[in-house]
Amino acid sequence: MGTWSIRFCIFFIGAAALLAQHESNPFDAQIGARIYLNNCVYCHGPDGDQVPGIKLGSGKFKHATTDAEITDIIRKGIPGTGMPAQTNMPPQQVRYVVAYLRSLAAEPPSDLPPGDASRGKAIFEGKGGCLNCHRVRESGAWVGPDLSDIGSVRRVAEMEKTLLDPAGTLLPQNRSFRAVTRDGNAVTGRILNQDTFTLQLIDARGRLLSLQKSDLREVKSVDSPMPSYKDKLSRPELADLIAYMVTLKGAR
Repeated sequence: MGTWSIRFCIFFIGAAALLAQHESNPFDAQIGARIYLNNCVYCHGPDGDQVPGIKLGSGKFKHATTDAEITDIIRKGIPGTGMPAQTNMPPQQVRYVVAYLRSLAAEPPSDLPPGDASRGKAIFEGKGGCLNCHRVRESGAWVGPDLSDIGSVRRVAEMEKTLLDPAGTLLPQNRSFRAVTRDGNAVTGRILNQDTFTLQLIDARGRLLSLQKSDLREVKSVDSPMPSYKDKLSRPELADLIAYMVTLKGAR
């Protein structure tokens, strides 16, 4: 093999390796999203921009550029900063987190205009009818998940997708189920927990119901009652609503 051929092969292999560095299975990113939510969101925020100078969602890191460097920071931390070493996180989970961070940076930016949280609150409580199904602290209903801390755990892009296509973005833990007992009584709610013998639901009135599985004739998922706001709100109104939801970061 000639010198030119050898150089070409080395260049090709190197370029392929560089390209592959940022490629990952979409399922890896989905797993990484859950790990990030459980371990990283409290400091970095759902959009990765809660630490000054760092924007994980757009691929902006202070101390890393390559996947290997990001992995090293996650595993070893950064001495003298608030970034702790994740010594208990298995290497495969670290790779999942890196895949998730890279997937965020690859997403196209939202075209929503800047929103106003005060106007968004009025939409949330009025035109949007959100309190008919959701709770914020002591107000609202239990049909859907509690949104009191939605701004701490969900990204802006995820909120937008959910408001436009709720059925397509519904999280498994937020699905509603209809349970029918052997004598024909039916209850509907979200499953909070279950074991071999019992099923625990929370219904629209916030009641925790514990049902014996041996007493049930049927348990099946039902369509989400949440409507799409694609044609109900204008783009500025959608931006205002999300701006308000971002402020919901838990009990105050």
